[in-house]
Amino acid sequence: MTVGVVCDTACDLPSPLAADLGVVLVPLRVRFGETEFVDREELTTKEFWARCAVSPTLPETSAPSPGAFAAAFGALEAAGAEGVVCVTLSSKLSASNEAASHAAREFTTLPVTVVDSLSATIGEGMICMAVAQAASGGAAMAEVVAAAESTRERLSVFGAIDTLENLRRGGRIGGAAAAFGTLLSIKPVVEVRNGVVEQESRQRTRARSLHYLADKVRAVAPVERLAAMSANAPDFPEFLEMLGDIETDHPRVVGDIGPVVGTHAGPGAIGVAWVARDR
Repeated sequence: MTVGVVCDTACDLPSPLAADLGVVLVPLRVRFGETEFVDREELTTKEFWARCAVSPTLPETSAPSPGAFAAAFGALEAAGAEGVVCVTLSSKLSASNEAASHAAREFTTLPVTVVDSLSATIGEGMICMAVAQAASGGAAMAEVVAAAESTRERLSVFGAIDTLENLRRGGRIGGAAAAFGTLLSIKPVVEVRNGVVEQESRQRTRARSLHYLADKVRAVAPVERLAAMSANAPDFPEFLEMLGDIETDHPRVVGDIGPVVGTHAGPGAIGVAWVARDR
């Protein structure tokens, strides 16, 4: 059975990698004030961060429409797919899963299964990678879905926040707390847990927060998959060096944090995600 794979652009998979895997990406939309862009098609990640640097207000993102997902399903059907597995951004963070599920219910000419990643950024992307690799190996629909669910259960996603300004502007923390945290050089570490983003710890200094992330991966290594992401962080190369000796079963992924998580995490954020080995 030929299984096609769809994912929304909140997965932050680098476009060349998604193309190599045969993944069809459905774009979210990004709005700065009254100006709206189609993610990746009209606004690259680097252009997004350049606009953030000069925008007086935080950008907003919106989920793809059911029609956008239906178009992706149709394109795969036309290319010969006999079924489709669609991975979406966490249903607790976005309406993307709802839109994809609606499209799947209305799409009656071939089977479509929608998988809620319960994750974000490259965590969602890693589930999509596992799905695409299972599909390319000729797995049946049930086996492809099982690969998604197994990966989701073994997935961890963490990030180090460099600035509290975006959290303040987005209403996630108060102005006084942000000012106090900045004065003390507090660097929150966040985790995608049960489909939502939660504070995992607070580190004193940027260097400590990055070493903390690297140590978390090293504590469970070797791992099946490993990825590191940056929101235009100048010290990202140093973080990659911290991960250099960690053994992985698949080539590691390096990329950019896109608009969905980046809007709240802010510039300078660094993320790391891994899939533990299936023991």
